[in-house]
Amino acid sequence: MSEPQKSDLGTDITLIGEEHVRRYRETDGAVGYEWNGVPTLLLTTKGRKSGEPRTIAIIFRQVGDAQVLIASKGGSPTHPLWYLNIEADPEVEVQIKGERFAARARTAEGEERERLWAEAVAGWPNYDVYQSRTTRRIPVVVLERKG
Repeated sequence: MSEPQKSDLGTDITLIGEEHVRRYRETDGAVGYEWNGVPTLLLTTKGRKSGEPRTIAIIFRQVGDAQVLIASKGGSPTHPLWYLNIEADPEVEVQIKGERFAARARTAEGEERERLWAEAVAGWPNYDVYQSRTTRRIPVVVLERKG
């Protein structure tokens, strides 16, 4: 068995991208739900240019009935593509383990953003590192289940 690949922050990046999505789907999250000690979900957005479904695995924090996502892109100066997609169309599909549901995404602002950012950082402290790498204010996204 090979050694796990590590990022510059010591994160195991062996299971990432399309492979993470594939394994998560195949196993209803038995492989991929927990990633580096934190939970992940699958987020499917509609491509703002192509109109095609785009699915990513992403860390989330459960806060009340909502799931909170951080559009960090590792501290890149630009927003991640999934965030640009939800700005264009906030209707998304979510999978948490074997459960799939429709949700509406929105960007938290003001006091709510600050509170949710603190919640997210409590689960994944690297978000503060990512924020230190960029001048853009990293968006905090709330997913609200529909129906």
